[in-house]
Amino acid sequence: MFEEHVALETGEGTMSTFIVRPGTSERRPGPFPTVLFLMDAPGKREELHDMARRIAAVGYYVMLPDLYYREVSGFVAQRDDPESVAFMFELMMGLSNAMIARDAETMLAHARADSAASTERVGTTGYCMTGPMALWLAAEFPDTITAAASVHGVRLAVDADDSPHRRAGDIKGEVLVMSAEFDDYVDRAHFDRLCAAFAEAGTNADTHWLEGTHHGFVFPQRPVYDKPAAERHWELLHDLFDRQLN
Repeated sequence: MFEEHVALETGEGTMSTFIVRPGTSERRPGPFPTVLFLMDAPGKREELHDMARRIAAVGYYVMLPDLYYREVSGFVAQRDDPESVAFMFELMMGLSNAMIARDAETMLAHARADSAASTERVGTTGYCMTGPMALWLAAEFPDTITAAASVHGVRLAVDADDSPHRRAGDIKGEVLVMSAEFDDYVDRAHFDRLCAAFAEAGTNADTHWLEGTHHGFVFPQRPVYDKPAAERHWELLHDLFDRQLN
C-alpha cells in the first residue's frame, strides 16, 4: 500500500488530506478509481485512516480530508472532555454542504493530476455529519460521482434549502443509505421522508433501516459498535463501489 499526507490549498486554507492506494504492479498497474472519504464529527484520526485503508486495499485511490481546516488544524475530539465535545459541535455546525462541494473540487483536481488516480467515475462515503454531504456531492457532480454512501447520516431530509432530499432528482449515480434504529438525529419518519424523495425522483437508491443498531455503529472504538451491522456496511459499500466505479 502507498499512503501519504498532502496539504491541499483550497483558497480558504490548507486542507490536510490522507491519501492511500494500492501499490502499482504488473497485475494492478492503476490508475485506481477515486473515492472521497468524508470524516465524521470527531475529526480525522487513525480510526478513519484504517477505514480508508480497508477501501483502498481492494483497488481504490482514497482521499480523506480534514474538513475542519478552515477553523483549526488536526482537531480530534476527546469524548471524555466536555469542552472538547462542545468545540466539536461548534466546528460541525460551521460546515455546510456548499463548503464540502468546494473542498471536493480541490480534491478532484489533485486526483486528476495524479497518474495513479482515475476520476472518470468517483465514489464518496460519509458518516454521521457527512452522510448528507456525500449525497449532496452526488447531486453537485452528477456526471463524476457515480456512487455515494451515507452511513448513519444526519440532516438527510430536513426543512432547509440545502437538505439533500431536495436534490434527489439531480443524482444520476447510485446511492446507499444506512440508518440506525436508535438515532437521536434521524428517526423513522425522517428516514421515510428521504426514501419518498428518492422514489419520487426515480433515484437509484439502496436504503436500509437497521433495527437494533445505534448511531455510530460502524466505528470500532465506540461503545455502540455493532460488528455484524458494521460488516454489513462494508459488504454493501464494496458492492456499490464495485458496480459503479469498476
